[in-house]
Amino acid sequence: MHTGNSILMHAPRERIFETAANLELWPRILPHYRYIHFFEKTPTRNVVKMAASRSGIPIAWISEQIIDRDQCEVRFRHLKAFTKGMDVVWTFTETPEGVHVEIRHDLQFRVPALAPLADKIIGGFFIENIANKTLHCMKRYLENEN
Repeated sequence: MHTGNSILMHAPRERIFETAANLELWPRILPHYRYIHFFEKTPTRNVVKMAASRSGIPIAWISEQIIDRDQCEVRFRHLKAFTKGMDVVWTFTETPEGVHVEIRHDLQFRVPALAPLADKIIGGFFIENIANKTLHCMKRYLENEN
């Protein structure tokens, strides 16, 4: 399963990057995120339980987050639940029109026979919806911030 969601934001790249990296902020600015609990917390690596909802359906997963300021990337590796092993990469590319923010999800589903179903349910129904909401809410927050 491979998905990609992107949006153009009109704010400084550094501010967009730091907002995306700041998981403590997410439940306050992203209404579909129910909570984020930290198991480990450092300036460049966190292990967290993330909980969101998709059309009222609650979901939760545990991830390792890597904040790579040198590469200007925020990376996640899902550690448990149906998406165990999924890699998520946020990139922030400056363009003349604004900052192109992309979230890529890659998952080699553990049960190959169920991969097509997982692609539709996990990728199409859950990830694409939640990633799009995340990008749009973050854009609104950053562009309306004073």
